[in-house]
Amino acid sequence: MSATDFFPVDHDVLDAVSNGWYHAPHDVLGPHPYNGAITVRTIRRLADEVFIETKDGRTPAVHEHNGVWRAVLETSDIPDYRIVAVYGGIEDTADHPYRFLPTVGEMDTYLFSEGRHERLWDLLGAHVRSFDGELGKVVGTSFTVWAPNAKAVRVVGDFNGWDGTAFAMRSMGESGIWEIFIPEAYEGARYKYEIQYEDLSWHLKADPMARRSEIPPSTASIVTDNHFEWGDEEWLAKRAATENHCAPISIYEMHLGSWRPGLDYRSAAEQLIGHLKYCGFTHVEFMPLTEHPFTPSWGYQVTGYYSPTARFGTPDDLRYLINELHKAGIGVIMDWVPAHFPKDEWALARFDGTPLYEDPNPLRAEHPDWGTYVFNYGRREVRNFLVANALYWCEEFHIDGIRVDAVASMLYLDYSRSDGQWQPNVYGGRENLEAISFIQEVTATTYRQNPGIIMVAEESTSWPGVTARTDNDGLGFGLKWNMGWMNDTLRYMEEKPINRKWHHNEITFSLVYAFSEQFLLPLSHDEVVHGKGSLYQKMPGDAWQKLAGVRELFAYQWSHPGKKLLFMGQEFAQIEEWNESRGLDWWLTDDPAHDGVLSLVKRLNEVYREHPALWEEDFSPAGFEWIVADDADSNVIAYLRKSSDGSDVVAVVCNFSGIPRIDYRLGLPFAGRWNEVVNTDALEYGGSGVGNLGAVRTDDVPWNDRPYSAQVQLPPFGVLYLVPGADDDEPNAPVDTVADVEVAETADVVVANAPIPPVATVVSAAPETSEAEEVETADVVVANAPIPPVATVKPADEGAGSAEQSAEPAAGADEPADNPWLGMPGVLPFEDPDREPLGDYTIVEYDYTDTASVNAPDSEAPDSEPDYSANADGVYLQARDWLPAEDFAARTNEVDENKATKSDELDEDTQSLMEAAQNAADEFLSVPPAVESLDGRETLADTSVEQEMPEVGEEKEGVLIGTVLTTLINGASILPMRDVPPPQV
Repeated sequence: MSATDFFPVDHDVLDAVSNGWYHAPHDVLGPHPYNGAITVRTIRRLADEVFIETKDGRTPAVHEHNGVWRAVLETSDIPDYRIVAVYGGIEDTADHPYRFLPTVGEMDTYLFSEGRHERLWDLLGAHVRSFDGELGKVVGTSFTVWAPNAKAVRVVGDFNGWDGTAFAMRSMGESGIWEIFIPEAYEGARYKYEIQYEDLSWHLKADPMARRSEIPPSTASIVTDNHFEWGDEEWLAKRAATENHCAPISIYEMHLGSWRPGLDYRSAAEQLIGHLKYCGFTHVEFMPLTEHPFTPSWGYQVTGYYSPTARFGTPDDLRYLINELHKAGIGVIMDWVPAHFPKDEWALARFDGTPLYEDPNPLRAEHPDWGTYVFNYGRREVRNFLVANALYWCEEFHIDGIRVDAVASMLYLDYSRSDGQWQPNVYGGRENLEAISFIQEVTATTYRQNPGIIMVAEESTSWPGVTARTDNDGLGFGLKWNMGWMNDTLRYMEEKPINRKWHHNEITFSLVYAFSEQFLLPLSHDEVVHGKGSLYQKMPGDAWQKLAGVRELFAYQWSHPGKKLLFMGQEFAQIEEWNESRGLDWWLTDDPAHDGVLSLVKRLNEVYREHPALWEEDFSPAGFEWIVADDADSNVIAYLRKSSDGSDVVAVVCNFSGIPRIDYRLGLPFAGRWNEVVNTDALEYGGSGVGNLGAVRTDDVPWNDRPYSAQVQLPPFGVLYLVPGADDDEPNAPVDTVADVEVAETADVVVANAPIPPVATVVSAAPETSEAEEVETADVVVANAPIPPVATVKPADEGAGSAEQSAEPAAGADEPADNPWLGMPGVLPFEDPDREPLGDYTIVEYDYTDTASVNAPDSEAPDSEPDYSANADGVYLQARDWLPAEDFAARTNEVDENKATKSDELDEDTQSLMEAAQNAADEFLSVPPAVESLDGRETLADTSVEQEMPEVGEEKEGVLIGTVLTTLINGASILPMRDVPPPQV
């Protein structure tokens, strides 16, 4: 066969191929049958010799032009071959990219051209592939990119020394897709596309479909593959079988980079899950996880729509985080930004030298607020890019919901534009018809492909039908952010209480439109950044009032129709506004007052999950009834939340004024007892302890158009949740109005239970002794805790006895049936690490002088009530749980052994201080409180509380708000309400 009998190529074409700017390099390079032989051309610049190696041996090649070498194989079938290039006597053997058929099929290109390729990430981008051949298995990467207006495209990367002249891609015709398979381009290799514009200039571009990227500020794409094994099948099956829009949804919104700086996807899993589980949130919403170059953009200026940001790890690391969240029963929502993209030259902007992804119309192309480009929603391929991206996150990362950012900017052609800066649609209107069609397509497709997911719209206008079905001309979202509720509520809460009566409509107006859409109530990152201040800073008043305002805001939000969203840091009332460059002030959780806010959020989520009334009918007027909507003078609103079948009802009362409302009459639909399951003013939340001792009972007095009513004690800046309870139940301990305290092992506990007016926050007493200050562990237990009307401290002259007298236990004290603890409903939780817990809490030491005549009920009958009518002088402490009779004897013996020792420690000075404290309390009760301000807080001038101590077992008319008497092991002290230690988490 003649050496000149080879496949001919025009010189100009050969020159273009040799320089890497020919649009069809596979037509020249690689194997080509011609006259019964195979002509092979390859580019090997600066090589001394080149051979084509097959299983039958080597065929020498000749240099043809500008680094192009040619060989003719004497065979009619295209063989498996390798290129052997010799440089200075050293051989380099490599496979040849141009011997492989296209990895893109005709159906793929057709679907993409029609805008209907729902797994576009399988078509475009970089994909590791392998092929078997006579010379062995070949592993490499296929690269596919859409650039319809490019003159030429080539791949550069770690695998070719970033020289793309020998790796030009081939055009796949009218589809605009370019493709090449590069052997030995392995997973982990960095790469970019080198694109030639119409003006013949070359530009390096990151892959729009890259599934992994370099850590910013580096911008290369990275070849990746999915190796993660999911373990959330049970979660996905449950999700698909649940109507999630009608389920409880309580979302924790967070920015991963500043939640706790330094965490990556994997290390965040344990800490984040622990926090979410403690707080009780049902979902976590991540601000955009897609790749972005500018950190202060928070991810809202996306350059890698298919690439999780590399700041926190690999795509499989993110899969691990989501998988662990699912296994913990927590859903994952991700912010998504299809409204605009940045102008970075190496990314999507002018990708092939023309407005490709962005709208070509200059009156639509740019977003005036953010200096970014707007997508061309009218182009099928661009819509396909975005629709497939939503599917990608749901299917490849098991995302449970997508919150679409800036929907309003997509809907209106004149958004943030003045007259003359926008062009009407074909009907002369301001609606962006192409964007509307795109939104409908993405919501309908995503719901169809992923059962159980949630599509959420951040839409700030009154656009109709955001959550209506697409077949009814709606946008098809499942939820819409209620920006009106957020704006009105925060504006109202920022007002001083004295002015709120003039803004009452701002707190009630949301119910005019609450059921026009399926709303989510957001307190998001946008409201606590850029000078807006944190929620804490928005509240008027002093520090105590600010925290009380945050608590009442949360309780109001959690009870209002609509799903819930809270931004990170606000759950413990972060003081400073959010800044993405620093972490949250987690140290605030060491402050009892801020930790109390965290405890309230935990309790709200518990009650929220437990009561279908608070979420089952969020989108229907059937789930809401006003009780009080017009009491502007009192700054009070009240309403009912109801489940779909009416079996669960929650009455919510909000007092937005700074003073308690004593004996506020509230209409209720049912007679009997209503339990107080939430009180934002509870001590454990940092409140002042104003409440209803765990329950209220109705009177046969019609009120508020209801057949029954009750006199309710409304705390200042407080919200109450009341639920119907069994009428024959004893009042449960008000879990929400109790102070959790820690008791040292040798602590003596004294609890006073006098009916003190609700604003009594300070009572004077003798100062603490120096010995008390020297005590290493603060043996203080309780202040201002609402306790059932059982006198537990008697004045000394009424038989309480001295310390010496109380050192000896009464006869029969070790008998369980004679002990007054047995069978008492508890009100105070205690924790002691040195003791074995009984139930949820641990029993502490107690003091008594005479219990022989006290009749305790059987421990097996918790509904019975102890008889305290007998003389029961002494000190008693109630445990939260029922103490089993069989456990009590051992505990009593242990206590008795310690009594004598501890009694000896109480000297005469200490006894005097205790008596002085009691006398101070008695004196306080004898004088009606005057109107005054305590640290800026308003107080009441009159009260219906009887100004005397009740006898044992006697319940006086009025309200038992709590106590202020606190006794130390070496002294006595009267603590203000604000100084009461809160619970330890």
